[in-house]
Amino acid sequence: MAEVKLVAEPREGTGKGVARKLRAAGRVPGVLYGHGMDSTALSVDAKDLFHVLHTGAGTNVLVDLVVDGTEHLIIPRDVQRDHIHGRFIHVDFLAVRRDEKLHLSIPVRIVGESVGVKAGGVVEHHLWELEVESLPGDVPEAIDADITSLEIGMSLRVSDLVAPKGATILTNPEESVVAVQQPQMAVELEEEELAAAEGEAAEGEAAEGEEGEAAEGEGAEGSDERSEG
Repeated sequence: MAEVKLVAEPREGTGKGVARKLRAAGRVPGVLYGHGMDSTALSVDAKDLFHVLHTGAGTNVLVDLVVDGTEHLIIPRDVQRDHIHGRFIHVDFLAVRRDEKLHLSIPVRIVGESVGVKAGGVVEHHLWELEVESLPGDVPEAIDADITSLEIGMSLRVSDLVAPKGATILTNPEESVVAVQQPQMAVELEEEELAAAEGEAAEGEAAEGEEGEAAEGEGAEGSDERSEG
């Protein structure tokens, strides 16, 4: 995984008032922690943080965080955003070691065009992320799920996916990741047509039964008339 650099400044003071002043100045309050080090309050430039988090790796990006001239290898964790205004509120930076494996959630990336979709089916996503273990330098941006060969009614399980080199998928291998199914409208239409056909068949059987009873009744009446004669 490619690494990016981000410069942070130590942050003096805590609380909502300090955080509001930082955000008003275009900075994002945060904290650096991990590996037995004391938690360090700091802040980073909001625009720089935006660029760091908008690579293909998302929040799993590996960052060289520079604080007072000292570099720390980190991964952003717990990124809080104001979804109304789109600005960052707070971010945690987890210090990691290159020789220590990480346990992370990695997004599933759908690739290929399913033959079932071409035939009118629809793709159903069951898992959007997978639990993965790897060294910091081997953290994948995504795990590919190739749906090209999926026909309607078929699915991909975790065991069908190939983990990138250096990574191990920890999610239950029996879990379904993605499936191709008939559109719900088509399923409902088939059910309605089946119900209608069954109803017509039942009506036909009832009509045949009534005709048989009527014929038996007529036969009985003719027999009674002959007896009287």
